[in-house]
Amino acid sequence: MGYFIDVLVVGGLVVWFILFVNSKRFGKAPPKNKYSSSPNFKDGKFCNIEETSILKKSTAFFRTLWKFIIKPKNLAPAKNLPSVKTNLKDLNYQSPAIIWFGHSSYLITLKKFNILVDPVLDDNASPFFFLGKPFMGTDVYKSSDMPDIDMLILTHDHFDHLEYKTITRMHSRAKHIYTSLGVKYHLMHWGIPENKITEFDWNDIHNVPNEISEEITLTALTSRHFSGRKFFKNLSLWSAFILQLGDCKIYIGADSGYGKHFKEIGEKHGPFHLAMIECGQYDNDWPIVHMTPEEAYRAALDIRTEILLPDHWGKFALALHPWDEPMQRLFAAHTENKFRITTPLIGEPVILNEKLPDKKWWESV
Repeated sequence: MGYFIDVLVVGGLVVWFILFVNSKRFGKAPPKNKYSSSPNFKDGKFCNIEETSILKKSTAFFRTLWKFIIKPKNLAPAKNLPSVKTNLKDLNYQSPAIIWFGHSSYLITLKKFNILVDPVLDDNASPFFFLGKPFMGTDVYKSSDMPDIDMLILTHDHFDHLEYKTITRMHSRAKHIYTSLGVKYHLMHWGIPENKITEFDWNDIHNVPNEISEEITLTALTSRHFSGRKFFKNLSLWSAFILQLGDCKIYIGADSGYGKHFKEIGEKHGPFHLAMIECGQYDNDWPIVHMTPEEAYRAALDIRTEILLPDHWGKFALALHPWDEPMQRLFAAHTENKFRITTPLIGEPVILNEKLPDKKWWESV
């Protein structure tokens, strides 16, 4: 009888797991070899321009998993993080403005033209309810707070950048979606029409129609990362983007390890007025697909930005470093003063040529 119960329990767990990983939130992969014509697609998957492994070759998967199970206590702040509550539905800035929602989610706006980047607003940065929870005080903005969106930019398909609940609640209020090759199959699986989605390979450029009498273009750029929401990796592409918004050039860095591509981007496309570059969620076990704060500083120098808005920190603990360590190390590395660093609170507008918040607010948390 005991054996029968054990088999029943194990069988039930297997069935639950199969149903869970096939639920809609995991999305859907592109057809096999759909993108074989892309120069970045080889041997059945997308690849980086430099040899890139997700984990260090000496890293054992279960040892890394165990480190997360016994994780240190300072990965999250001990109290609510401060924020600013801005009425996003009544914005009309005459200069480009950026409002950060923590991690890698932004609203970029100019003259009521609204661009939303990688919104993760209504759920964890993980398919599991017990992983990727937002820090206390950081989930003050939900999809219902967002204005109508002219451009929804999705850089790649990881759960901390492409979140099922937010996208399914937001897409009817977004005029058009711009994303990397292959991501559209997740979106179509979630009920979004294909004609509402524009895909980018690296170096693709699209002119964006608008009614504000500004030139708006979006260009996809190389990044050094990976993709995947289930067990199979790199079936869709990952990208950084250049947003040319009138006279302003903004670099949307998304996720990337450090590499030669930053110098190449700076030489070909720089300088930039402002760059969002990741500086958190790094670890010695995955040193190539995410940057340390020191590498983020070098990347900002390489691309020749006037202003750095550091991201990929401040909302989720997806690595094993203290929650505020990225900013401490970034400012320690900031010795050449060739660019400014802006450090807004969640919800606090950064307005180019007008307002660049620079308080080290994390020091008082």
